[in-house]
Parts: sequence; structure tokens; C-alpha cells
Amino acid sequence: MKSLGLKFAIAGAAAAFALGMGIAQAADKTKVGFVYVGPIGDHGWSYQHHQGLLALKKEFGDKIETTHVEKVSEGPDAERVIRQLAQQGHKIIFTTSFGYMNPTIKVAKRFPNVYFEHATGFKRAKNVATYNGRFYQGRYVAGIIAGKMTKTNTIGYIASFPIPEVVMGINATYLGAKSVNPNIKMKIIWVSTWFDPGKETDAAKALADQGADVLFQHTDSPAPMKLAEQRGIWAVGQASDMKAFGPNAQLTALIDDWNPYYIRRVREAMNGTWKSTDVWGGLKEGMLKMAAWNKKIPADVVKLAEAARDGIISGKLHPFTGPLKKQDGTLFLKAGEKISDKALSAMNFYVEGVEGSLPK
Repeated sequence: MKSLGLKFAIAGAAAAFALGMGIAQAADKTKVGFVYVGPIGDHGWSYQHHQGLLALKKEFGDKIETTHVEKVSEGPDAERVIRQLAQQGHKIIFTTSFGYMNPTIKVAKRFPNVYFEHATGFKRAKNVATYNGRFYQGRYVAGIIAGKMTKTNTIGYIASFPIPEVVMGINATYLGAKSVNPNIKMKIIWVSTWFDPGKETDAAKALADQGADVLFQHTDSPAPMKLAEQRGIWAVGQASDMKAFGPNAQLTALIDDWNPYYIRRVREAMNGTWKSTDVWGGLKEGMLKMAAWNKKIPADVVKLAEAARDGIISGKLHPFTGPLKKQDGTLFLKAGEKISDKALSAMNFYVEGVEGSLPK
């Protein structure tokens, strides 16, 4: 009986040891959280951020544990989700939409030992960093292509919300197109959503019906690309390569590559070197990339686009270089003057030539 009891004791001790090891290993893992405004299947903004999460898994393996929450509306719901991730022991949390800015700051005050990373915002704290992509650079290049490829001299633009990121994208697209086509016009429809395939399709149809034969979007579903393919017109992909949804329609796409940034920041969180920073990367840094040019784009147009892309990367070209006027005719950049990042990140007006008015 003593022998049997000893066996049970040894077995129990071994089980307890194994359980303890399992708990210790779980505790050693760095928990990484992501909050997405859309579904990871949007094939746009949230999809690309989720590719960053997958890159983290590949890079760090069982050293990390990841959690993601998708389709989180901006506002109180976002605050609840962010707070829950912090309470669950996540060491670093990425909140990936502009409207998560205030909720992120609010939750961060309650959890000073958690690192927070907010995409596209401008409010920071000791434990809150911000990061963004210079999407306007790619839109300027794509605008050049659109300006040369349009036959109706009309670009259609499906816009989400009138925040600086979207406004500067509209302006950059127009300026790129205008630089090669003085007759260009731009029609804009605001849909007040980041992701709604139905609304995006309706907007795309309305723009095509108004004569737009090149569609841009600052929304996240491939619906406008699909509509362009159906109508036999051109489109530019948003956030990821959308060629699969418009193999004939896609001229190019703006591709957000968050992977290197996420890997670097999680590594810093793991080794204790993380600090609050403000990162705004673009074509030069590789945070923004351009998808392959459509093979139907003439060689001379490709040459123009590549010259602009390379000029932006080298620093010789800035899409917002004066002389430039606001829509109301007032000068905001003198000849040769380049806009500052501070002014760019607060842009709340159309440049001269863009039609319509910004929503209030």
C-alpha cells in the first residue's frame, strides 16, 4: 500500500509540476491585442492590419499570444473592448482606426504598464504611441495615372469621413491628376462609413453614372473595384492589392505594409525598450507600397508614375508643393514651399479645383 501511495504521490507531483510549467510558460508569453474597425475579410484596411498580426505569429511563434477583435465601432464600444484587452493582461495593444483615439487615451491612463499603439491618430502619452502611413503619396502617383487614363476627364472618389487623412488623400489625388491633365474634374461622394459594401457600391454606381471612368476610394471593401470591373472602367485599390476583384479594372493599388512596424514594436515591448513614438512612414520607408501597374497602362504613363514615385522616395518631389491655393482661392503655399507635416496632418480644406464642399 505504501508503494502504491508513493506512486500516486509521485504521479501527483509530476502532474503538479507539469501544470506549473504550463502556467509559467503561458505567463512568459507576451500577449498582443488588436482592435479592428472592420472585418478581417474586408480585403482592405482591417485585412492588412491582420496580415501584420499573422506576421507576428510567424516571427515570434509561441513566445507571443495574440488576440484580435473585429468590427468594433468607434466610440464607447471601442473603449470597452480596449479596456477588456488591458484587463486580460495584454502587454501591447494596437488600436487601428482614427476614431479609437480618445478611447485609447482614456484606457491608457488606467493601465500605465500596458503599451498602446494607435493608428492614424495624433494624441500620445507615456504609454501611447502613434503610427500612420503617408497614403497621400501613393494617391498622388495613382492620380497621375488616372489623369492620363481617363477618357471623360472625370475621377470619382468614394470618401468615408472628413478627417485630415481622407481630405489630404482627395487633394493629393486631384493634384496628381491635374499635373498631367489640366481638364480633370473630381466628383466626391461621402458615405460616412469605413466599411459598407452596399453603400460603397451605390456610391460607385452613382459616380459612374455621372461620367467617372476612374474610381478611387477611401473605404475598405472591394465593392467599388467590383463595380468598376462590371462597368468596364478603371479603379485604384485601397489598402491591399484588390486585383482579384477587378483583374481588368485595377490600375494599381495602395498597399499598406504594417508587418515590419508591428514586428519591431512587439520586439521592443518584449525586451523592455518600447518608448512612445510618432511614426509616419510612406513609400521611402516601405510602409506604403504600390501594386503592379495594369499592363494596359502605356509605357509613357508608367514612366511618369515611376518618376513621381521615385521622386517622392528621394525627397525631390512632395505632392504638396506651392504655389497652391485653397478651394476658396486663398494662397496656402508659396511658390516652391512644401507643406509641413503639422499642416498636412490638420488639413481640413479642398485645394483649388476640387468641386463640392466638405461635410460638417
